[in-house]
Amino acid sequence: MGISDKNEIHGIEITNSDRSAIQDSIQKITPFLNCQLNKINVDGKNVGVIEVKSGSQKPYVFSGAIYIRNGSNTQKLTTAEEMRDFFQQSGKIFFDEAPCPEFNLNNDIDKDLVNFFKSEAGLSHTVTNQQIFYNLRLFAETDVFKNGAVLFFGKEPGSFHNKAIIRCVAFEGVDKEYIRDDKTFGGPLYKQYQQALDWIKGKINIGYDLEAKGEKRKIELWEIPKAVFIECIINSLSHRDYYEKGAVTTIELFDDRIEITNPGGLVSAIAQKDFGRKSQSRNPLIFGLFQRINLVEQIGSGITRMRNLMKNNGLDEPEFKTQGMFTVVLWRPSLYKTSGKTSGKTSGKIIDLINNNKNITIPELAKEIGVTERSIERNIHELQKRKVLKRIGPAKGGHWEIMKSGE
Repeated sequence: MGISDKNEIHGIEITNSDRSAIQDSIQKITPFLNCQLNKINVDGKNVGVIEVKSGSQKPYVFSGAIYIRNGSNTQKLTTAEEMRDFFQQSGKIFFDEAPCPEFNLNNDIDKDLVNFFKSEAGLSHTVTNQQIFYNLRLFAETDVFKNGAVLFFGKEPGSFHNKAIIRCVAFEGVDKEYIRDDKTFGGPLYKQYQQALDWIKGKINIGYDLEAKGEKRKIELWEIPKAVFIECIINSLSHRDYYEKGAVTTIELFDDRIEITNPGGLVSAIAQKDFGRKSQSRNPLIFGLFQRINLVEQIGSGITRMRNLMKNNGLDEPEFKTQGMFTVVLWRPSLYKTSGKTSGKTSGKIIDLINNNKNITIPELAKEIGVTERSIERNIHELQKRKVLKRIGPAKGGHWEIMKSGE
């Protein structure tokens, strides 16, 4: 104050009334930001200087709005969505980069998880935790963990962010009328991932490849490939909008499908036409920590990988809903009425082909449908388990029989 727009020093006298008005304005900034008002002398003239340091708790609101300075212009942002979107796209604010001063580094850290992380990430156990946290840029300021570090390494991150949980619900049938099971998993994000994956495993059909040799003996055959679930869960934890307090990450299991949903739709930096080809995370710190322990592969390849896994296993491609909430719909291997109408799913095609030729072999089924023999075996196992299909006689010389319940 006291300098013209042409950088000419005119000087100014700051009265007590002026000082009071300035301090009143500073008090309107939330969260509180410590701004110093000083008077300096330049060439015998007084100049007023208000020093505004860059704050660590962006965004800051002044009188109900955020003001962004772009060159000589000032842009006013008035909605929470505009504010978050602007700062995220400009790389100025991410939930996982904000500080969590309430977190006590000595008492609240999960030391066992830190040691596990070191092993999985190939980090030396001789290096102190403090040095590793520093190297991973987990501190917002001296000894103050960032939100992402709290969610990843805290014993009970829900104590600081109570909506950072996964809710797993199993329904009876194909709608939400009757609940069979309802579990909520909290704790560090890696443990949430483990618990959610174990919950899914206990609810879906798992077969085994007993003929596998060597280290791969007795391979689990999930009705939907396990890698698809891993991709979905890690993405939901890495990309969800943790600012959203009215929703949590959910996994909903129905007889015909599984839906995995997280708060926050498609990041606005990614155009709909680029979905599945480009990647932009709301929480780059969390995403990077998962990447360190090899649970995230090539950036931007996850959607394509899920589609290919489903297709290669004779399943319908996943559906993606990206508006408001982000939802992945995984269609389970379904059992279709044997009415002669060819189904779009592998199990339905198997029934149709057996209707026409009860002596058809697994290699012939795989060739006709265009999937692997392992996919055929998995679907047949499911059909037999549900008493839709029955094998009469030995593998060679026997035949298939479609049971009454299949109708």
